[in-house]
Amino acid sequence: MVRVLPPYSANLGKRLVKSPKVYFRDSGLLHALLNLPDYHALLGHPVLGASWEGWVIEQILSQAPVGSRPYFYRTASGNEIDLLLELPGGPLRAIEIKHSKAPKLGKGFAEALDALQLDSGFVIAPVDAPYPLSSRARVLPLGQLVDIFKP
Repeated sequence: MVRVLPPYSANLGKRLVKSPKVYFRDSGLLHALLNLPDYHALLGHPVLGASWEGWVIEQILSQAPVGSRPYFYRTASGNEIDLLLELPGGPLRAIEIKHSKAPKLGKGFAEALDALQLDSGFVIAPVDAPYPLSSRARVLPLGQLVDIFKP
């Protein structure tokens, strides 16, 4: 019913948040419990971002290679990555999830990439086609989640 996403805890010399994040695995159940009858009601509700984030995480993990391990990353200073996916064999994928047709990333994403020694990351958003958001982040629509798993 719920997914408990553990924090990434590599020894990076940073103070990291150690409490797990909890998501409803079934967004329809979440919406029913909140008495949200349809998509339009959800659009005006403060749970929209968290609901989208949880749903996208479930979509990614359902397609991830067997043996992948999901985490989130957040420092005490607020630098955050919504989903840090460790693929079999060790490569990490940094994934930010935004419910916006024109997502924006704060400097905390780039600082987190630096701390994790990652060249780039992905932003999953409700867009029609992929595009570069910056030199270090690429926006992907849901239909191209498999791009996350490519070397």
